[in-house]
Amino acid sequence: MAEEAQSESNRSGGTDEGGESLVAEARGVYVMYQGCWLRPRAMQSVKLVQEHFKARPDDTLLATFPKCGTAWLKALAFTITNRFDHAATSDTHPLLTRHPQDLVPFLEMPYRQLHPIADLEKLASPRLLATHMPITLLPPCVSSLGCRVVYLFRDPKDVFVSLWQFTSKVHTEYTIDRAFELFSEGLSPYGPIWKHNLEFWKKSIAESDKVLFLKYEEMRAEPVKHAKMLAKFLGVPFTEEEMRCGVVEGAVHLCSFDKLRSMPVNSSGVTDRIDGVPMENSSYFRAGKVGDWANHLTEEMSKKLDAIVEEKLRGSGLTF
Repeated sequence: MAEEAQSESNRSGGTDEGGESLVAEARGVYVMYQGCWLRPRAMQSVKLVQEHFKARPDDTLLATFPKCGTAWLKALAFTITNRFDHAATSDTHPLLTRHPQDLVPFLEMPYRQLHPIADLEKLASPRLLATHMPITLLPPCVSSLGCRVVYLFRDPKDVFVSLWQFTSKVHTEYTIDRAFELFSEGLSPYGPIWKHNLEFWKKSIAESDKVLFLKYEEMRAEPVKHAKMLAKFLGVPFTEEEMRCGVVEGAVHLCSFDKLRSMPVNSSGVTDRIDGVPMENSSYFRAGKVGDWANHLTEEMSKKLDAIVEEKLRGSGLTF
């Protein structure tokens, strides 16, 4: 496995000679699988999904790199697609009593060794599912059946800060400086982040009818516009009557970061969603601000990560 990690990391652009010591250090935490860094148990779960998951033509997959607004996207997509059964203004809306992470299940989490694919098979169609897997790890059936994919992209600097704040609650051995070194070498769950971003970006250009590529910063700036865009892509566009009656604004308000963070179901309690790693529910709603990285990264760190990502994305047309 160590040899596989080293050879694949060189091919994926995750490290260079200067990063070999980081690779050696990270091997105890991550393994390289098909060009992607994963924790060992996550790798086994991904393999199980690849071998046994059966996609359906009407599946919709919400894809994100970790800490890119996953809970927010889940909440918004769930609210939009289920608005005919659960009005956003209803006192019994599922979001009031269930965490967004629990309303839209992940393909690969909780680790599917303990939670088999059969759990996903039991869900009624059309299914709304989520994943952190890059395109190269997705089961071929997802692409061959033409399943819809919504991808949410976020400035890597904010992603890093949010990811470090989240994982440092469990893995206290890394300072922000050490964690930054690893992230800059592509060593993070489902990393390198630039490879993850680029795969979905290229797919969205080639198949714009099947892959919707959204940017976190743009959604935060114009949530109503993007809610309409998302509803149209999901095949449940808002009607003129709904727009006149404020249904779009109602959905956006219910799923707003501040609203979600203030709900008791999200602000208190501890849940083990990763299987073996209990986390406070509030950990999924830390800040959500655009540009919060400036409160945590030095100017040197900011410039370094910007330069790395810009070089990796050069020529693709994808900017942040």
